[in-house]
Amino acid sequence: MSVLTKAAWKVLEVLCPDRPYLSLLFKTRLGYAMDWKNPRSFNQKLQWMKLYDRNPLYSKYADKVEVRDFVAQTLGERYLIPSLGVFDRAGDIDWEKLPDRFVLKCNHGAKYNVICRDKSALDIPAVSAELDRWLKTPFWRARREYHYRAIRPRILCEQYMEDEETGGLNDYKVFMIGGEPRMIQVDLDRFGEHRRNLYDRDWNLLDAEISFPKGDDVPRPAVLDEMLSCAKKLAEGFREVRVDFYVINGRLYFGEMTFFSGAGFSRYKPRSFEFELGEKLELPGAGKK
Repeated sequence: MSVLTKAAWKVLEVLCPDRPYLSLLFKTRLGYAMDWKNPRSFNQKLQWMKLYDRNPLYSKYADKVEVRDFVAQTLGERYLIPSLGVFDRAGDIDWEKLPDRFVLKCNHGAKYNVICRDKSALDIPAVSAELDRWLKTPFWRARREYHYRAIRPRILCEQYMEDEETGGLNDYKVFMIGGEPRMIQVDLDRFGEHRRNLYDRDWNLLDAEISFPKGDDVPRPAVLDEMLSCAKKLAEGFREVRVDFYVINGRLYFGEMTFFSGAGFSRYKPRSFEFELGEKLELPGAGKK
């Protein structure tokens, strides 16, 4: 655990240069040192990429609004969850026109979500204030995810989706490394007793964890082959990207594209698995910085 206070971290976040800041944060969160000259683990290589692989397409496709055009052109519009509108600020939302259930997302970061299952119970002033606060937050800065910095903050409103059989929504996260699907992460009960399972491309449950303990085994989705094919198309040309999907009523839907999964701070068990993943990620130029 870090001896630094939350206030001290906030000062470092604003004033500390990228490399020493990330080195300190890496050691504090993961318990071992960052190696900039010879990164070997998956997390180490993601840190290296954040500083030295500034591909402008990362910003375009991490943008939850802009990526929709790319998905429509690459896969087809049928894979998109229907949009109910895009807004520059909460004051632009016509709440009366929204259905009883919907989802609001800020496009320039993670976990900026409002899931509304009953509009009549929604505290609209409080939600509006929260959305506007998120829009003003420099999400990129805390973990130096510079690709988010170039995104113009907006609010995306999507249709509320729910699987009729389960009444929930499992999301499937395909880790694309070197153009190939290396692992599928399935998050279960995210708003309750969060569990996380990891599978290989043949849907064998892996004896490994990322930040959360394993849950009950999940049946192989009928659309797995389609999911992996779509992930490969979207990830073409990228060294590393996580492509997220939902399976709703037997049909595949795109979720988002995430570069540098977990911002390079996910906790892998066993740690050897983190280094195994790292071996699959090639970094041209690493060792010269």
